Amino acid sequence: MATQTGKINVQTENIFPIIKKFLYSDHEIFLRELVSNAVDATQKLTALSSLGEFKGKLDDTTIEISLDKDKKTLTIKDKGIGMTAEEVEKYINQIAFSGAKEFMEKYKDKVEGNPIIGNFGLGFYSAFMVASKVELKTLSYKEGAKAVSWTCDGSPEYTLEEIKKKDRGTEIILHIADDSVEFLEEYRIKEILKKYCRFLPIEIKFKDEVINNTKPAWTRKPSDLKDEDYKNFYNELYPFADEPLFHIHLNVDYPFNLTGILYFPKLKNNIEVQKNKIQLYSRQVFITDSVDGIVPDFLTLLHGVIDSPDIPLNVSRSYLQSDGNVKKISAHITKKVADKLEELYKNQKEDFEKKWDDIKLFIEYGMLTDDKFFERSPKFYLLKNTDGNFFTQEEYLEKIKPLQTDKDKKVIFLYTNNPTEQHAYIQQAKDRGYDVLVMDTPFTAHLAGKLEQKIENTSFVRVDADVIDKLIKKEENTISKLSDKEKEAVKEVIETIVPKEKYSVVFENMSESDQPITITQPEFMRRMKEMSAIGGGMFGASMPEMYNLVVNANHPLVSKIATESNADVKKSITKQATDLALLSQGLLKGEELTNFIKRSVDLIAKQ
Repeated sequence: MATQTGKINVQTENIFPIIKKFLYSDHEIFLRELVSNAVDATQKLTALSSLGEFKGKLDDTTIEISLDKDKKTLTIKDKGIGMTAEEVEKYINQIAFSGAKEFMEKYKDKVEGNPIIGNFGLGFYSAFMVASKVELKTLSYKEGAKAVSWTCDGSPEYTLEEIKKKDRGTEIILHIADDSVEFLEEYRIKEILKKYCRFLPIEIKFKDEVINNTKPAWTRKPSDLKDEDYKNFYNELYPFADEPLFHIHLNVDYPFNLTGILYFPKLKNNIEVQKNKIQLYSRQVFITDSVDGIVPDFLTLLHGVIDSPDIPLNVSRSYLQSDGNVKKISAHITKKVADKLEELYKNQKEDFEKKWDDIKLFIEYGMLTDDKFFERSPKFYLLKNTDGNFFTQEEYLEKIKPLQTDKDKKVIFLYTNNPTEQHAYIQQAKDRGYDVLVMDTPFTAHLAGKLEQKIENTSFVRVDADVIDKLIKKEENTISKLSDKEKEAVKEVIETIVPKEKYSVVFENMSESDQPITITQPEFMRRMKEMSAIGGGMFGASMPEMYNLVVNANHPLVSKIATESNADVKKSITKQATDLALLSQGLLKGEELTNFIKRSVDLIAKQ
C-alpha cells in the first residue's frame, strides 16, 4: 500500500467520553490502558487458537515494556492478534469503535476463561497525555497480512504506511513529551506497573523481570486453595502486615459477576488508620484502593481484593458511587460478610471467641452504619463480661433478668469501658450479685443507644455512672443517719474543696460498707460527650465535664465529719476523703496529687 495520510475521525458524540476520562484520570493511567490493550490483544489470539480459528503457534506471549532514555521513548510490545491496515483505519482512526467490544459481541457465546478487558475503545488515546508523538507498528495474525505503521503527533493528522515486521502483534512507541519526563524513569514505570498491572493475566516483563502474578488467588477456585495459599496472597498484598484473622472468598456469577478475597485484619481502635486497604479491580486491572463511598463504610475496614467486570473501568469515583451494579455488589458483599460471621460463630465458636477482641470494632461499626448488617448481628455479636465469658444478646438477657431488673421492670445492662480503672465500681456491683460487661470501643456510647432501641425495656448504664443502689433501683429505702442540718454542714465543707461548676454534691442513703464519698458521671451527659467525639453528638463537644460527688450519709467517716467541732480537723478529714474519691477516678492530678501524697505520708508517720 502507498503511504496514506488523513484526519482521525473524532465524532462529536464521542469526544465527550474522552474529555470525561482525561478529566478524571491521573496521567499515569496511560500505561494501564496501553498494557490492558496488549493483554486484550493477546487474549483474543488465545481465544481464537482455542476455537481453531488461529492455526499458528502461540509461543511466548509475554508483553514487554522497555525504556530508551536517550531517544526519550517508552515502548509497549505484545505478541497478540495484531491489526491489518483496515483495522487500524477502523479502530484507531475512528474513535467511535472498540475492537474489544466488537470481538466480545461476536464471540460472547464461545470464549471461555479470562474475558476481554477493553470496552471503551479510548484507552489508546491516553498515550497522548504524556507523548508528543505516538508510533504504532502492527502485524495481524491473519494469513497473508502485511505489517503497517501508524504515526500521529497528537493532532487529527496521521500517517499510515506499510513496513517490514517479522513478529506478529503490536508495538506502541511513545515519544515522551518534555512535560512528562518522569515517565522515562525506571522506578516510575515499575511503580505504575506494580500498581495497576501486578495481577494481569498475561505475563508482563520490564527490565528482564516479570512484574505480575497472572493467577492471583482470587481468580482460582476456593477448592483449589489451602489456608497457606490465602496467607501467602495476603502477604503479597500487604508485606510485613500482621497475619489476618480469617478470610471470605467471593465467587459469584449471578445476578452479576464478582470474585475476590476479603480478609479480617486485627483492628486497632483508630479506624481511620485501617481504611482503604481493599483493592478494587475490573478483570484483574487495578482501579482504586479508595473504596469509601463505593462499598459500605464499615467494609472499608477489611483488607483484600474485589474484582468485577460489572464495575466500569474508565469512570470517575462519583460515577462509581452512583452506579447501579456497584450498589448491588456492595449489598451482596455485606450479606456474604454477615453469612461468614454467622457461620464462624456457629461452627467454630471457641475460635471465634478468641478472636473477638480483634474483630468487635469491625462488627460494631457495621451495626451502627448498616441497618441490614445490624439486623443480622444478633447471630454473631457477642457480649463479653468481666469474667471473660461470652453471650449472645438473647443469652445475656436471660442471665441477668432475675437480679438486674429494676423497680420499673426495666433490665439494666451494666458495663465498664476500663475494668482496671473502674475496678472498685465493678466489685461493688459483683458484691450485689450483678454482672458487668466489658464495652470498650470508641463506638460504645452509640452502640448502647442503638441496642436500647432494639432490645425492648432495657437500659445500658456504665458501672461508674451512679452509686450501686441507684444503678439498678429497687423498692427498698435505706434511712439516713444524718439530719438535713448535718448534711448541709458537710456539703459546705466539700464545696470549699472542689469547684461547684464541675462537681455537684449529693447525698445518698447507702450501706455503711460502701465508700464514704464516690465520684460518678451521669450516663446521659457522659454518653453525649463520647458520641460527639466520633461525630455522633450535636451538643456533646461543647459540654463541660460534669460529675456527681456522692456522699454516703450512713458511713461512719461522714458522721465524724458532720459532728467534728474543730474546723481545721473537719476540713482535713473531708479533704482526704474527697481526694481519695477523686484519685479513684483519675481526677486528682498535678499539685493536688502531690499534696495528697505528702499529706498521706504525714498521716502514716503520725500513727
